Order: sequence, then C-alpha cells, then structure tokens
Amino acid sequence: MKGTRLMDKKTYYFIGIKGTGMASLARILHDKGNEVLGSDIEKETFTQEPLLKNGIKILPFDPANLKPGMIVVQGNAFGDDHPEVKKAHELGLTVMSYPEAVEHEVTSHTSIGIAGAHGKTSTTALLAHVLDGVEPTSYLIGDGVGKGNAKDRFFVFEADEYRDHFLAYHPDYAIMTNIDFDHPDFFKDIDDVRSSFETYGKQVKKAIFAWGDDDNLWKLDVDVPVYYYGTNEKDDFRAENIQRTPAGSTYDAYFKDQKLGTFTIHLYGEHSVLNSLAVIAVAYMEHVDMTDIKRELANFTGVKRRFSETDIADETLIDDYAHHPSEIKATIDAARQKYPDRQVIAVFQPHTYSRLAAYIDGFAESLRKADKVFVTPIFGSIREQAGHVSSEDLEAKIPDSEGIDMDTMTKLLHYHDAVVVFMGAGDIEKYEDKYKELLNK
Repeated sequence: MKGTRLMDKKTYYFIGIKGTGMASLARILHDKGNEVLGSDIEKETFTQEPLLKNGIKILPFDPANLKPGMIVVQGNAFGDDHPEVKKAHELGLTVMSYPEAVEHEVTSHTSIGIAGAHGKTSTTALLAHVLDGVEPTSYLIGDGVGKGNAKDRFFVFEADEYRDHFLAYHPDYAIMTNIDFDHPDFFKDIDDVRSSFETYGKQVKKAIFAWGDDDNLWKLDVDVPVYYYGTNEKDDFRAENIQRTPAGSTYDAYFKDQKLGTFTIHLYGEHSVLNSLAVIAVAYMEHVDMTDIKRELANFTGVKRRFSETDIADETLIDDYAHHPSEIKATIDAARQKYPDRQVIAVFQPHTYSRLAAYIDGFAESLRKADKVFVTPIFGSIREQAGHVSSEDLEAKIPDSEGIDMDTMTKLLHYHDAVVVFMGAGDIEKYEDKYKELLNK
C-alpha cells in the first residue's frame, strides 16, 4: 500500500467523530483537502470545538446521514449492528475501522508509532512538535489533536495497545516508553501485555527505540534493531549531566560514545527527560540536524491535561490525566521539581472499580509522595457501575488522607500557597472547576 494515499479528495464520514483518536484523524483528513463530517452523541465533549472550528460538521446519529460515495470510518466503540454501520453496508460504501484508516496514513510516510503503558501522548506530542518544526509532518495524538500536511515527510502517531489496536499498524519506527500491566479488563497479566508489544515490534520496519530501565523491553524478540534510551551506561542513547531546576531540565545527549549536544526542555519530571531523549533518537536516525532539534525541544510547552497549570489566588492548580501508579508518581515528581518549596496536595479520582482493585497498593505508594491526599468517589464506567472496592479502601492505605466530594470541596480552602494536583481519567475536571469557583469567590 506504500504510496497509496487515502486522501484523494474524498468524502469521509466518521461514526463516533468526537472520540479522541477519531477527532484527530478527522482533522488530518480535513487538512489534506477532503470533505469530512461525522456523527456522535449530542453531549458536548472537549474534542467538539476544534472540529467545528475547522468546519467539520457533526450530526446526531441517523442512518439517513449516509450517502453514496462516502468512505466510512467506524469508531472502535461501535459494532456492526449500529444503525449507521448497517446502512453503510447496505449502500455498499467502503467501511474501515479506525485502526485500518490510520494504517493507510502509516504506510504512506516515514512513520513513527509511539506505544507504551504511560507517556504515549506526551511523547507523541513532543515528537510531533519537534519534527513539524523542521520538516512537513502530519500527526495524530490521542487527546483529540491531529494535523495534516499534504506535503508531509513524517507521520507521527499514538499507537494504543488497548484491545491490541496497535497491531493494525506497520510503522517504520516505534518508540516504546514502557511495558506495564494496564487495562486489566483486557490483558490477563504482564506477560500478556509484553506479548502484544512484541507482536507490534515484529511489524516495525526499521528500528525500535525502547526505554532501557524496563526489563520487559529487554526481552523483546523482534526482527529490527532495538536502541535503548535512558540514563545508564548500557543504554545506546543516554542523557548525562542532567540538571533539573524549577525552569526545566538540561542534559548532554549521547549516542554510544558520540555526544549529540546539550539540550534543554521546559518540562518537568525525569520522564520528560526520557521522552525528549526518545525524540532525539528518532531525529538522529533520520539525519535531522541536531541544532534544529535543540531549538524545537526548547520551545515546546506541553500537552493539554498533562501537567496543565492554572494560577488562582495564591494557589497553583495542576490538571493531569494520571490514572496509573507510575503516572501519579511521575506527576508528583514533576510538581516537586517545579515547585520545590511548596506543599503538594493531591486530589485523586480512582477510575473504575476493577482498576482500583488491581492497583490499590501501587496507588497508595505513589500518592504517599504528596504532602496531603484527598480521594474522590470512584468514577465508574458504562460497563462497570459497582465493585467490591471503595475509595475508603485506598484512603486506609495512605496516612492522613481524606475523602472529598463535590459537597466538601471547601476542605481545600485550608491550604495556602500550595500546589493542588488534580489527577484522574474520569471527570476529575468537575472537582477542579468547583475548586476554582470557591477560590474566585
């Protein structure tokens, strides 16, 4: 399929266009001159406004929306029994799954797929920003951000392991940030996760860049070179002389014995150094000038819902998608780096009963790194409205922690000149919005 472009000025209809990946892909296809529209629920989502701003029409679900000549992209959440999908087949339209549609892009470019239990979105956004500042680049980020460029050299995309979606892709390069047991509703155990990553790795065409501190990534049995990145002597790409300050991090980057330069990022936490090192590794292999990489790394400012900051009154509020023990640890570490002299208050919303049950000890260990912890009620899911674990069970494992809900947000008003970190993958934003209201009174 190399060289076959999906985007020959066609009409694309997205079923579930407000989904984060779907919204990103819709924007890419639109940027390349295609007519793009789609359907979804009427409830407003954060992906909606950017779509509408770009002139992409969003309709309520209705089989009558489907017209001859459309190419249909079927969102992962919708089965073949969905009325619009059925109508598409009745009309004889081309129907592709979301991963199949992304794969068309993957095979038409020098493509880099970023996979990992944690850090995918941040690394994808950083790589997309850096390469786009140097060469024409299209990119698809899992937070609803997408950009298309008709003259693109690179395609940077987030490759999600959930339900093995990334097995649809055959990129030139892969970054693997880590392998961790996540998505307990799909994977049986860590070996099951590693097996999926290995299968994905066998589909990579040129090289894999993998975090050197992850034992599971050293077990990969694949057909292309694996270059490890990190801070240890054994790593192929290394960060040395790391200086972490409230302004960000500076370090020397090496490929084996070759110094590639001194790089500065205005991002926080050790994970940000690692993410940027992976970006440098890809750029080096593609012979991109390191001076350009240095410039673009330095002017990157971050990703929505990844350490997003707001200052109100004497408080700093941080919004972060962290919903796994490793991510929570990284976020608190980043807050400590940027604000070394201030109290760090964590407000954590557990996401689903099964996830809390699977990781409760890990959550407790990571959250104990904050000065004070508040735990909200569990955010359930459509599939899972109840379980055998509670927020109180997590609180019991964290000394001096407390429960908090929409009616007791005033508890946070006792803290001054603090950094309040709101973490979770559900609707944690409503707690943050309530706190903002209280501070603004």
